[in-house]
Amino acid sequence: MSTEHLDEEMRDVFQEIANVAMGRAADLLARLLNNYVVLPIPVVNLLERNELKMALSSLKSVDSVSAVCQGFVGSRISGEALLIFNDTSFQDIAELTEFKGDITPDIELELLMDIANILIGACLKGLTEQLDVSFSQGQPVLLGQHLNLQDLINNQTGNWKRALTIEIPYRLESRNVDCDLLLLFTEDSLAVLESKVRFMLE
Repeated sequence: MSTEHLDEEMRDVFQEIANVAMGRAADLLARLLNNYVVLPIPVVNLLERNELKMALSSLKSVDSVSAVCQGFVGSRISGEALLIFNDTSFQDIAELTEFKGDITPDIELELLMDIANILIGACLKGLTEQLDVSFSQGQPVLLGQHLNLQDLINNQTGNWKRALTIEIPYRLESRNVDCDLLLLFTEDSLAVLESKVRFMLE
């Protein structure tokens, strides 16, 4: 796997690994909210930073988003998980968690962090088990609430220029809830990831 392109075999394997990890995360979310989670096929790419917005296929037409970022590092692999949440989702999430009362920005933040902890934590755990690696996770960081998607991307933390990206869109059936979990692996991590995957294929 070069830093210029991702060959089909590697893409397929990363897609399958992500599929297993996202399924575990979706199961936890479905149990918490007592609602079926619709899971499309994860999208795997090598992207430049300025191509990030194009990767967020399920949120392209969204007017306002809130987002959380959490870094991870271990086994010579580093990256960050970015959860971007459609702001129209908060009302339904509040109903599903049986929250009573006004949905203030603080309540929205609490709901956002709860969802982020579930999806990011479970996804990374699924990846570490399959790749036989160990990640230390940083503290989740709020990137912003009620932002335009482009403003969010412009303000996104980290100094990466090119990354292996795994986009996992989550949507709840019969509910106006959707978010994108984007896993970004730094360019320096690609060789280690490839060796892990090659070992799995043997």
